[in-house]
Amino acid sequence: MAAARARVSLPIFRAKNPSPITESCLRFARLLIIEKHFSSSASTDIPLLQKLLKAPVSRIKATLDSEFSSESTEFPWADLLTSLNSSAPRKANLVIEWKLEKLGRENERSHDSYAQLISLCESIKNLPTAMLVFSSMEAQGVKPTSSVFNALILTSLSSGNMLTALSLFEIMERSEGYRPDSDTYNAFILAYAKSGNQSATEAWLTAKVASGFSADAQTYAFLILSCVKSKNFEDAQRYYEEMMSSGLIPNESVFQNMLLMYCKQRNLSRIKEILKFILKGEYRIDRNMAKKVVDLYLELGLVEELEELLVNLTESDQSSAVLSLFHCSIIRMYADTDRLDDVEYSVGRMLKHGIAFSCSEDVEKVICSYFRREAYDMLELFLERIKDSHKLTRSIYDLLGAGYRRAGLMEKLNMLVNEMKVAGFV
Repeated sequence: MAAARARVSLPIFRAKNPSPITESCLRFARLLIIEKHFSSSASTDIPLLQKLLKAPVSRIKATLDSEFSSESTEFPWADLLTSLNSSAPRKANLVIEWKLEKLGRENERSHDSYAQLISLCESIKNLPTAMLVFSSMEAQGVKPTSSVFNALILTSLSSGNMLTALSLFEIMERSEGYRPDSDTYNAFILAYAKSGNQSATEAWLTAKVASGFSADAQTYAFLILSCVKSKNFEDAQRYYEEMMSSGLIPNESVFQNMLLMYCKQRNLSRIKEILKFILKGEYRIDRNMAKKVVDLYLELGLVEELEELLVNLTESDQSSAVLSLFHCSIIRMYADTDRLDDVEYSVGRMLKHGIAFSCSEDVEKVICSYFRREAYDMLELFLERIKDSHKLTRSIYDLLGAGYRRAGLMEKLNMLVNEMKVAGFV
């Protein structure tokens, strides 16, 4: 590690008089106990979530006792805690305390159990509780492992406490039984990559390789992420090509970040190339990334190219949200240029695939196009086609009313007013 230390310029904290492991971790816990806790939200349909939200704080542990007579390894604890923490962080912490007390009563000796519990602290970004779990583990006579320290480091990083994470890394370096492993280095590489600090990301990779660990596909994904975040697109392209030439298979993160970069560069040929890789590899496209592509094509007015992409996406296993985005964008482009035949065809194609309009704005654009072309009968047919899949909003009713009034279609206007009354808008 000495060679790596020479090449890695990182702000590693070094204590003058290193104290035992337990004392170090407890010191960190005391320093962090006053830190602001961050909350994160996640959607879940876990029935227990609603029970815990409704239960008073004093009944949280009793509620858990009634639900679990024995430990359930398959229960989605991370999802539960993330959702619970978003509105009731104290209750989320009590869930972890309950699980820790169970480990103590059962005299649990498996370090994996404690590592998993610390990882749950990461999901709610609660480092003080993670330190408490670590201390309880040592009190049970369970010796720490690299996986336990890695969980502590990840919790520190998720809490935004780099100093503690680096201090824990130093403890691992000085140890004999829980030296830093590949996952330890990856934790820091990812943390710096997310912040867009390319130099630190590369420095930690240098240290990882110098310690005998190879650069794998995940490492390249982190490097590319750091380059895209720091807008160093030339290096991102270099790492991507290096990765491909070495025979490593890119993951979804790599494709997503490269796609984002090509959209920023407005590089249509590269966008097609990366989408081809994604579809051939049966990867799924994130909706946010899909929107970047769609927005660029909309800006450039490339509806035919969007049509081609939609065909390819439909033949692959993409989410309905992504497909809806492409369908609606194509319809919007046709509506903006009053290509009503293409609008009609595109709407029919979308509905045939079981996809509805995702926003009222797209419906309004189609309606405006019909009004501009004075195609009132076609408008009626369009409204009839979408009535079962898209509920008309007040703004749509107002748009229709204004259009009928300008066209002098009083009979249609009167019918619309009656319909609005039934819908509760009048």
